[in-house]
Amino acid sequence: MQKYIIVTGGTKGIGRAVVMRFARAGFAVVTCARSAADLVTLATDLEQETPGSELYTVSANLSQPADTRRFTDFVLALGGKIEVLVNNTGAFTPGRLQDDMDDGSVLRHMIDVNLYSTYDVTRALLPSMLAQRGGHIFTMCSVASLRAYPSGGAYSVAKFALLGLTKALREELKEQSIRVTAVLPGATLTASWEGVDLPPERFIKAEDVAEAIFGAYSLSPQAVVEELLIRPQLGDI
Repeated sequence: MQKYIIVTGGTKGIGRAVVMRFARAGFAVVTCARSAADLVTLATDLEQETPGSELYTVSANLSQPADTRRFTDFVLALGGKIEVLVNNTGAFTPGRLQDDMDDGSVLRHMIDVNLYSTYDVTRALLPSMLAQRGGHIFTMCSVASLRAYPSGGAYSVAKFALLGLTKALREELKEQSIRVTAVLPGATLTASWEGVDLPPERFIKAEDVAEAIFGAYSLSPQAVVEELLIRPQLGDI
């Protein structure tokens, strides 16, 4: 049976690097993104880098439950073994909680994108992973899951909650042979940091995070990296 890696938000940054790394290892890849054009670009680039790779894409906004269901239904219809699930979809909106809109829309959006997308995708795919009694779930948390930032209040709330979700999954699934890992990267050189007047070497490379994820997956079944904390060598920005 073909082994699949499912990567949400796989066209940019860490998600893209994860897609490329696992495709080189022979995995069939299923990914989604809001932009159909970005998915076409990813497919072209992947074919150039790893000819013959098996890639399936769906244009979907995972902050919308209907899109999430459409994506997970597509994954399940493929019928292969879900070997790895990387819940990478996320977004960052700067600002303090006290400055949020009166309707709380910033916090609600951060929760939808960073927490509920992971919850909904995982809940939909988990029965298949439980039936096969195996697999590895990664959630893309952040150093903001460990320390709140005054300029990213809503984001920190969402990422703290995501780490809590990951810990709960770990405890629930350990007896079912499903490994669960929280990935907590610091400042990574992605589009989120465009325009910042700092040298590239001050950031983590997305490829390094992808390599660390692949390494954690590659351990023997009797070992699990519960939290994968990666910071720039010079510390947080």
